[in-house]
Amino acid sequence: MKYCIKFQLVAFLLLGLQFVSAAQPGNVARAIFTTNIIEREPVDQILILNNKVSSVFFFTDLRHFEGHTIIHKWVYNDKVQSVVNFRVKGPRWRVYSRKDIKPEQLGKWTVVVQDETGRSLKASVFRLVDNTEQSVILPVVHQADH
Repeated sequence: MKYCIKFQLVAFLLLGLQFVSAAQPGNVARAIFTTNIIEREPVDQILILNNKVSSVFFFTDLRHFEGHTIIHKWVYNDKVQSVVNFRVKGPRWRVYSRKDIKPEQLGKWTVVVQDETGRSLKASVFRLVDNTEQSVILPVVHQADH
């Protein structure tokens, strides 16, 4: 009888731990600026971009946000330039937004990833520089769990 109660307690604790891990909180696995999206994946990662390019993409890989709305808020010079909403329909959901940028909009660009309550989940930044300066664009490290 004593062993049976211990077994039930251990089983309860293990099942409880499995339940907790199954209800994982949502997270932003990747959030990067890129020059293009191919097959729902970014082709590179922008850190600094010269102003010869007229548009930029922002890619987000979301985990465990199904049923929620996620927002890309594009900010330049502390002013919101655009807001894009996405309805997440699965446990892993990849989304992207695109922003046309004028050559004179030099400086810091930010995208803040938010949930539907306005809570900030992640923020990413790149700099747009004069075309005489060098861009810094990194290769993308591909995720193993596509």
